[in-house]
Amino acid sequence: MTIREQLAAEQKTAMKSGDRATLNVIRQIQSEVSVAKAAPGFTGEIDDDLYLSTIATYVKRMTKARDEYAGLGDRGREQAEKLTFEIEYLSQYLPAKLDEDATRALVDQTIAELGVDDPKMKGRVIGAVMKTGKELDGQLVARLVNEALAE
Repeated sequence: MTIREQLAAEQKTAMKSGDRATLNVIRQIQSEVSVAKAAPGFTGEIDDDLYLSTIATYVKRMTKARDEYAGLGDRGREQAEKLTFEIEYLSQYLPAKLDEDATRALVDQTIAELGVDDPKMKGRVIGAVMKTGKELDGQLVARLVNEALAE
């Protein structure tokens, strides 16, 4: 079953059960996909790759927005909770990222392979780690490289 078909099935279920939160996030993703396919230069198909990249981009944007709302305290709590739901719901469609310990091991291994000990070379290390093909959190990689090379 494709992501598109899964979302359509979950949309029906949400409509029948009156689950507004799920219904809203599914509709938002469908809207984001429509915008992506209408973008100038788009020549691909509407497939799982398009859905995955759209969901990943949306989750990244909403994570940043959630953090900003959370920083507002009580004024932003309701919106932050809404965005937390959306992020958690959509994360089921995204490949799992390496956790902090596994990422740290990969960073340490890359630093050893490159023989880098100069903090000025952190960009090279980050680039090498990100090119490993593993699902990584870029901010986490940058933080761990900075920590490792600062010692």
